[in-house]
This record gives sequence, C-alpha cells and structure tokens, in this order.
Amino acid sequence: MQPQFTLAGAIIVLLTLMGPSGVAYPQMPGTLRICADPNNLPFSDRNSDGFENKLAELIASQLNAGLAYTWWAQRRGFIRNTLKAGECDVVMGVPTDYGLVTTTAPYYRSSYVFVSRADRALRLTSLKDPRLRSLRIGVHLIGDDGINTPPAHVLGDLGIVDNVVGFSIYGDYRERAPPAQLIEAVWQGHIDLAVAWGPLAGFSAKQALVPLSITPVADGDIFKPLRFQFDISVGVRKGDQALKEKLDRVLDHNHQAIRSILLGYGVPLVPIAGTEQP
Repeated sequence: MQPQFTLAGAIIVLLTLMGPSGVAYPQMPGTLRICADPNNLPFSDRNSDGFENKLAELIASQLNAGLAYTWWAQRRGFIRNTLKAGECDVVMGVPTDYGLVTTTAPYYRSSYVFVSRADRALRLTSLKDPRLRSLRIGVHLIGDDGINTPPAHVLGDLGIVDNVVGFSIYGDYRERAPPAQLIEAVWQGHIDLAVAWGPLAGFSAKQALVPLSITPVADGDIFKPLRFQFDISVGVRKGDQALKEKLDRVLDHNHQAIRSILLGYGVPLVPIAGTEQP
C-alpha cells in the first residue's frame, strides 16, 4: 500500500469518527451498495485502494450504513448491468450531467492535463502550442467508432496525427491499473508527453520513478462542444430522489474531508462550475 493511501485512510477514520459539529444525518439501515470497477485505480479497485473507495467509506459511515460492492468492469454496459439491474444503488465518480443516472451536486471538478518529465521543462498549457507538431504525444483511445477522448479529437482536427501514440483506455485488464500505462510511457521516455484526464495523471505521477510536470489544458474552451473540464458527482438510479438527497447532505457537510482525500491522491482540482473554490 502506498503512503498516500495510508494518509487518506487516516484522514477518513478521524473525520468519520468525529463528524461535523451539529450535523444530524438521517439513519440509513442496512447497506450502501456501490457499483464499481475492481481494477481501475486511482478510482476504485477490489482492495479498496482507490479514492472513490475511500469516499464511499466516508459516505457509508456518515449514513450509519454498511458498505458492499458489486464489481463490474467499467466499460460499455456498466450502468445497465449494475445500477439498472438493481445489483447496487450508487455509482461514484460520474459526470454531473451524465444522462443515464440521477446525480448529486458535484463534489469535485478536474481537468485534462499535459504530463511530461519535469527535466524536459516543456511547461505546455495550450493545445495550439506549435511544439505539439514535433513532440511524441500519447493520448487515451476509447474505441474505433468515433468515441474518443477530447485530446484525441482535437489533435486529429488540428492535423497532428503522425506523432500521436494511442493507448487504449482499457489496456490489459489482467494488469493492475491498466489505464496508467499512458503515464508510465512518459516517465519511461517512450513518449514526450501525454494529454490525460487529471485524476489518473495526478495519481500516476505520484507513482512515477522520475518527477513529472502536470499542467491543466488552459484553452479547452475554444474547442467546444468538446470539453476538457468536468464536474463530478455521485450517481443513483433515475428517480431515487430520497437517496440523492441523503448523499447531497453528506457531500455538502464533508467538503474538506473529501478535498483532503482527493489531494492525497494527486487529483488536480479546479473550481466547480459556478464557484470560486475547487
């Protein structure tokens, strides 16, 4: 177990035992049933080493509920086979406007980022930086049906193709944390930089054997309707308003504890839409 996991666990134990002063939560008998991927660090895994595992533990404790998981690879059909099938009740870490579920208020917002070796001193912030035409760039690919990550689409639209290396977002599922191979390729020197989703990049950078530089994509808004920043919420079954409201209360009153967990995993935070504080 990595040191940041130990720190995050300690923070959770302390805060869930104490609780925020003066806040009364509704009693929730039974078990909070979470739908999650068993091999998707830094988000979740079967050993509960992901930050979404830690957040789920915090929520369950505040609701005076037990915690149980339905494990399913987070690929096409994930919601259909878990939440909609009634196997579980909560999905951590979904975009706030995700149409397949009812979502809570957002509990964090993050960004796509540039990742490079610190000793290269690239300091990239723009997808229009002319250096991107000569650097070897890694991006995650989702499928061959036009559904790909925003950086992959933008680089293609800009004609930056021959020097782009695609890494499957799914990777080899037999290996631990397969999406992290993109960031590993940066510090191993196989590519010059990656453009990746912030939580994955920040966590993987903490595991790297050489220092990495992480900078948010600063000009993502000019490529609308593609988006480079997302508010993230907890998802429940469509129409489950009672559970949503319970979760909203916990998220609201445990903002600092949640922030501490996220920062412990290296998650790059940007202000939630309509607010000034990340």
